[in-house]
Amino acid sequence: MTISIFQYPKCSTCKKAQKWLDDHNITYESIHIVEETPTKEQLQAIYETSRLPLKKFFNTSGMKYKELGLKDKLQDMTEEEQLELLASDGMLIKRPLVTDGKKVTLGFKESDFLESWK
Repeated sequence: MTISIFQYPKCSTCKKAQKWLDDHNITYESIHIVEETPTKEQLQAIYETSRLPLKKFFNTSGMKYKELGLKDKLQDMTEEEQLELLASDGMLIKRPLVTDGKKVTLGFKESDFLESWK
């Protein structure tokens, strides 16, 4: 299955992840996370595949996250509400979000990429 990388072009972490994939001759589909924000259904599937806590999908260092005061609000939101919120704005999603439908990585950590994508 094709690897999809949901990224934001100005994001330095996304650039590092794409460079790593390029350097390892790994083909991928690059998806602009703001212009083509994953749907709630896509996010639900990626979340379930990842086996990670849903809160890991939030870009906690982003301005939008801070503006909305999500640090204090997430614990009171249902999973459904959190997925809807993530699907409403690509800037809320931790990036890059990389998946092939069987595996998922969030952010860029070389050791995770070696384990998942090499």
